[in-house]
Amino acid sequence: MVLPDVPLVFWIGFLGFVFVMLALDLGVFNRKAHTVSVREAGIWTAVWVSLALIFNLGLYYVAGPQAGLEFLTGYLIEYSLSVDNIFVFVLVFSAFAVPSQYQHRVLFWGILGALVMRGAMIAAGAVLIENFHWIIYVFGAFLVFAGIRMFFSSEDETVDLENNPVLRFMRRVFPVTDGYRESRFTVVEGGRRMITPLLLVLMMIEVTDLVFALDSIPAIFAITEEPFIVFTSNIFAILGLRSLYFLLAGIIHRFVYLRYGLAFVLTFVGVKMLVEAVDVHIPILASLGVIVSALTISIVASLLSPKSKDPERDARQVEVPEVPESPGGPQRHG
Repeated sequence: MVLPDVPLVFWIGFLGFVFVMLALDLGVFNRKAHTVSVREAGIWTAVWVSLALIFNLGLYYVAGPQAGLEFLTGYLIEYSLSVDNIFVFVLVFSAFAVPSQYQHRVLFWGILGALVMRGAMIAAGAVLIENFHWIIYVFGAFLVFAGIRMFFSSEDETVDLENNPVLRFMRRVFPVTDGYRESRFTVVEGGRRMITPLLLVLMMIEVTDLVFALDSIPAIFAITEEPFIVFTSNIFAILGLRSLYFLLAGIIHRFVYLRYGLAFVLTFVGVKMLVEAVDVHIPILASLGVIVSALTISIVASLLSPKSKDPERDARQVEVPEVPESPGGPQRHG
């Protein structure tokens, strides 16, 4: 490990930074619900990426080049894999007909929950690797499987919201309003507490991140086993996900080959884990080069492909839930 004994003050300082940024986000810059423009999203994307790179530079000077490279590679893996979340976000928001001015609020609280979940998963992963190092090879095999599965997954694969167990449970246990109540998640109507469709959307966002974290967190352990680097690179990627969504939501359908690039990255980092069992160590700088090349090729190929010019093309289709079927709730198309 590069940072065997990270002082507690560094952890506290980083968590304090995250808290301050989130407080500024919700309490200052986004106090009122509004539609996030592409320009605003572009500015915030640049801000989050710049902050991550500044942190990376500080880590480079404090802990050395190896720590800096590990963070940069891990951040790139997490940020690129998070793009796959955006596909699902677009589908969920579309299926539930979420007004654009409320989408930021959903993503804010969704990502706040994701920070807690990922922190717990990273802590569990670090403890497992520390005490049962052989589990790193289990992670590697899982990533190879996940990469191959993604590579061969059908473009017509559906996101079945109708039969989603989380939504079925929520609708069975809680009364749901017949439409949105501005940006509120719960309301009191007729003397009883009810949830709004916006809370159902939030639950779907949380479940989506949990599913994607099962791939992304083992992937970064292929780069470093240092919990501080794993955690900080994950958090920076998650913090930048909201602005990236608003920046790419309108053009995400054009990245028709990005799935293959992400599949290659997952498979590569899985193989990197597995070959260490026979004392073959792929340098971090070489790993970074392979990952950057794979993503660049998939993005360029996507933009040059005639398939990306078809606005009707989408990587997935959605089966929309029937409840509640009213203005502001999920709406059935066709």
